[in-house]
Amino acid sequence: MVQLNILSGKQAGGQRAVRRFPFRVGRAPENDLRLDDDGVWDRHLVLEFQKGDGFRLVAVGGALAAINSQPAEDRVLHNGDTVTLGSVRLQFWLAPPVQRGLRTRENFVWALVGIVAIVQVGLVYWLLG
Repeated sequence: MVQLNILSGKQAGGQRAVRRFPFRVGRAPENDLRLDDDGVWDRHLVLEFQKGDGFRLVAVGGALAAINSQPAEDRVLHNGDTVTLGSVRLQFWLAPPVQRGLRTRENFVWALVGIVAIVQVGLVYWLLG
């Protein structure tokens, strides 16, 4: 999962988790991340995932965007890159993984160990008897 940290603008300090692609950023309400700041276009940029390439940022319709202070229209993003669009700065970040609970699996393994132990005790009595 990817995370966009909002570094400046009206939503500064916020974070947005990106769970599906393409992820659209802009001023229009139908965007996945809506930014109502100066210099942000209705459809400013799109974040895409491409197998082999990774995460790619594409500026839409001539919109201006910069990655690490370098103008970019279509470029692969790396962890920690700073994206500037209008007066907003975003940081591209790989979100920390969420670990699922292992309680069910652990209980299953312990039950299996218990069953094996009972079967072994039964076999010993059967062989000695």
